Amino acid sequence: MKSISLLFIVATISFASCNHESSKKEEQGKFTVTLPISSDTVVYQEYVGQVRSIQHIELRTFDEGYLQNVFVDEGQAVKKGQLLFQLTTSIYNAEMLTAKAEADFAEIEFKNTQTLTDNKVVSKNELALSKAKLDKAKAALALAEAKLKFTEIRAPFDGIVGRFYNVRLGSFVEEGELLTTLSDNSKLWVYFNVPEAVYLDIMTKSESPKAFPNVKLKMANDQFYALEGNVETLEADFNNETGNIAFRATFPNLNSLLRHGQTGKIYMPIPLKNALLIPQQAVYEVLDKKYVYVMSHGKLEARQIEISNTLEHIYAVSSGISAQDSLLVDGLRKVHNGQEIQTVFKNQESIIEELHAIHAE
Repeated sequence: MKSISLLFIVATISFASCNHESSKKEEQGKFTVTLPISSDTVVYQEYVGQVRSIQHIELRTFDEGYLQNVFVDEGQAVKKGQLLFQLTTSIYNAEMLTAKAEADFAEIEFKNTQTLTDNKVVSKNELALSKAKLDKAKAALALAEAKLKFTEIRAPFDGIVGRFYNVRLGSFVEEGELLTTLSDNSKLWVYFNVPEAVYLDIMTKSESPKAFPNVKLKMANDQFYALEGNVETLEADFNNETGNIAFRATFPNLNSLLRHGQTGKIYMPIPLKNALLIPQQAVYEVLDKKYVYVMSHGKLEARQIEISNTLEHIYAVSSGISAQDSLLVDGLRKVHNGQEIQTVFKNQESIIEELHAIHAE
């Protein structure tokens, strides 16, 4: 009796195992299909960007002389009016003192002449001549003081000092020689060139001509900058050679991360209304043309499609299929046009989530 029971249990297990294997094989013989999704979405168009400071100037000498003092270093943050460099002042000091002495003498002479004129000892013409000499002496003094100030090179605004060019203590610098640069990095401008067709789409679809979308900046390390930029302006003219027009986006400089001269990629959002979205893995190519397999009455039908935009793992389709067409999403190389196959349905959201998970690993 025990042996009969044992045989029954073994038979039951074997039967269940066979059923499981049969079900597994049957499942493996089916192909996955899904339906397109019609939805509003946003695609990002990529452009090469050039990062520029809102103010970036060259600091040059006004006159020749020897570099007497250097008060800053490369890369140092400075304040408006801060003294950066100083040339030798001895000659200009002497010129200023001479001019001051001549101005003092001319003023004393003018006062004496005025007293004599009041007492009618000398004519008014003599007083006018003395006044002219005083004015000339004061002008010479002002010029000497201005020359002395030009031996000091100060920061015209808050900024960061750039690279030094031949800046060494005691070195002789010529008139107009470049010493360094100064950048105001409180905000950064990023310039990027937009094709005429995209420009027209933006301008015609925007509620306001100045209602440009905010943009993202991907830096050289393939990381997105934490803050979005505001497109505030664009150039007046198109480049006739490239057919592009330059846009300018302004980015706040969070933690002073951005610097003048950096490069990156601008991502501009383009909204799509009622876009027909399909997984990229459902598409195959033949001679640079894109196709999908559509289930029609239990058979596969190859259809050519037109793709309007590309998203991550997704294509936006402009023609060739409808939202009611079941698309084959796996085994595309194992089947052919007109073939009858068994299918299992999986919604597109699940497919995209799986793809994101795979690429995230």
